[in-house]
Amino acid sequence: MNIDLTNKNALVCGSTKGIGYAIAMQLAKCGANVTLMARNGNLLQSIVRDLDTSLGQKHDFLVADFSQPKQVKEAIEVQAQKHHIYHILVNNSGGPAAGLAIDAKEEDFLNAFNAHVLSSHHLVQSVFPGMKQAGYGRIINIISTSVKIPLKGLGVSNTIRGAMANYSKTLANELAPFKITVNNILPGATATDRLKQIIDNKAQKQQHSTDEVSQEMLSEIPMGRFGEPNEIAYAATFLASEYASYITGINVPVDGGRTGNL
Repeated sequence: MNIDLTNKNALVCGSTKGIGYAIAMQLAKCGANVTLMARNGNLLQSIVRDLDTSLGQKHDFLVADFSQPKQVKEAIEVQAQKHHIYHILVNNSGGPAAGLAIDAKEEDFLNAFNAHVLSSHHLVQSVFPGMKQAGYGRIINIISTSVKIPLKGLGVSNTIRGAMANYSKTLANELAPFKITVNNILPGATATDRLKQIIDNKAQKQQHSTDEVSQEMLSEIPMGRFGEPNEIAYAATFLASEYASYITGINVPVDGGRTGNL
């Protein structure tokens, strides 16, 4: 199976590090023209130069803070006004801070909803006309295994991820007639800055060492190791390809077997 994304335009959010960065790199390797989107313009400018151009790809970037949906909407509308068509959209944003749901403040939920659901919705609305026109659309949302089993100590994240998953399933049904698929990837414990923050936070609260917390988490993973961002990227690249044309409205856990249900 040779995945060829030549002449496909992809917008990858949260692409300056971790999973988003890995997905952007992999899509570019497969021939896609990639637009990076994140809040750090200087870092975006540096990373865009590292994307593969061996097949004549042309890459660019958009600057927007996902905690400010208005910024996201304005940034993508500039592209839409240029009649720029995106065939692939990867919604990805850093997760909410750890903590119990009972302790969460109103603004914690609102900020998370803005960053994940509203910002994603603005992007979907902007790319939809182009996908419809092209007869090819792949919307891929990077969420969390918490949509299947809530994770301890991630109350706000569990809540918002669940909302995003149901939004995605609804969209999948609405957009299927236009040859647009909508799927969710559910990363498990993946070796990113986000995982390090979670481990550090648990260690501090439990008064344990980070090594002890890491080992406790690893003991829950049948494969006995944390995932790598590239492993999430491979799943995203498949879902972005023509080979996934009849797959829509599903959740794909990439978690080393950690999630305890089907």
